Amino acid sequence: MSIRTDAPAPLDRASSGARAAAPVRIVHLGLGAFHRAHQAWYTDAVDADREWGIAAFTGRSPDAATTLRAQGGLYTVVERGESDRFHVVSSIVEANDGADLDRLCALVAAPTTAIVTITVTEAAYLLGSDGGLAADDPAVVADAATLAPTTMPGRLVRALAARRAAGAGPIAVVSCDNLPANGTAAHNAVVGMARLVDPAGGLADWIGANVSFVDTSVDRITPRATADDSPQVAEATGLLDSAPVVTEPFTSWVLSGAFPAGRPAWERAGAQFVDDIEPFERRKLWLLNGAHTLLAYAGSTRGHTTVFDAISDPVCAALVDDFWNEASAHLRAPGLAIDDYRAALLDRFGNARIAHHLAQIAADGSTKLRLRAVPVLRAERAEGRSGGASARLIAAWIDWAETATAPVDSRATDIATALRETGRARTTAMLAIVDAPLAGDTDVVDLVESLRATDRHRTTSFTEGNHP
Repeated sequence: MSIRTDAPAPLDRASSGARAAAPVRIVHLGLGAFHRAHQAWYTDAVDADREWGIAAFTGRSPDAATTLRAQGGLYTVVERGESDRFHVVSSIVEANDGADLDRLCALVAAPTTAIVTITVTEAAYLLGSDGGLAADDPAVVADAATLAPTTMPGRLVRALAARRAAGAGPIAVVSCDNLPANGTAAHNAVVGMARLVDPAGGLADWIGANVSFVDTSVDRITPRATADDSPQVAEATGLLDSAPVVTEPFTSWVLSGAFPAGRPAWERAGAQFVDDIEPFERRKLWLLNGAHTLLAYAGSTRGHTTVFDAISDPVCAALVDDFWNEASAHLRAPGLAIDDYRAALLDRFGNARIAHHLAQIAADGSTKLRLRAVPVLRAERAEGRSGGASARLIAAWIDWAETATAPVDSRATDIATALRETGRARTTAMLAIVDAPLAGDTDVVDLVESLRATDRHRTTSFTEGNHP
């Protein structure tokens, strides 16, 4: 990468030579780095005719929208491999505060809007253990009773109600979060909220008849931004970008479902459209995300801070290999190329230039373990094996939680309560947060307890008082 000596120009459509903004046809919920490195990148790559503009809304904070709005929605994607590649993405044409419900409703109600995409978090779907909306969750109760909802299901239901009122016709909702059957998860969250908002059922029935919920499997490692990213982009491109995204060269997007109002030709950038997405979801959730979660907890307790550091540790690498062996035994569908996929993951984890921080991955472990460790553990035990490698992932989480400082988790209060227990009772209580039936299986509790590595007598710093 050559270093420029001239003063950088602020990034905008004029300075970058970007094409004119496309009309809004996609609305996105969750304006973060992953969306900008993935769905927005795919759309930019295939939309030569500028037909598919994205209006993106933030989640909890308006900061990302404020920064991007000043740049006309433009930002630089830095693909960091053996060398760096820089590309200005111009598919986001509006960057909005997620609290701007009027604008969200107006855009979703527009007949030209064809798609709503979502990248929030697993926990943000507010689903219960049965896979349906957790109707008794305080956030759900509050959203159902207000005209200014704050949750993803609440905001999307209000926007879809506006589309129904406008007679704007069918639309596709595309979840791009790390949930199995994420289209079904989005359906259950949205329809469940619609039934609370409109108990007579008219809105839920309209959604069932007019909204397609598309399943996807998404993959591109995208670390959190650092203070060095903008100066590096300025040196390389001569453009002052306050919101660059650093990501790996690898990317994957597999989709299954209908787009009743049309879609971009994402397949031109490598996206795959399949009839049965479940095997691809499991491969990604278990092998990529499961390994990330394992490294986040086992690696952190061994003093590592990034995925690269942790996978370079032979102990952590062996734990990942053991877990992959268990998970791979239940990935039997044709076409998955498991050996090649595992080898590619090791290459990706070993990219020293991608600083994917374990603290970022460790958030919301109670939900992630339910999706990434529990299914493998259950499958192993159903076939007469112990499931020791997947149980170790849960044990590593408990060990990590005992010493973590203010970790972020939707079950923070429950975790703090569980960690007041000692010995085997603590293991049982923590396991119950992840999966209550497993906590009732004494053999599983004994297995997880035997895999614990921490000193049972030390105290935890994870309390209700220090959780943000």
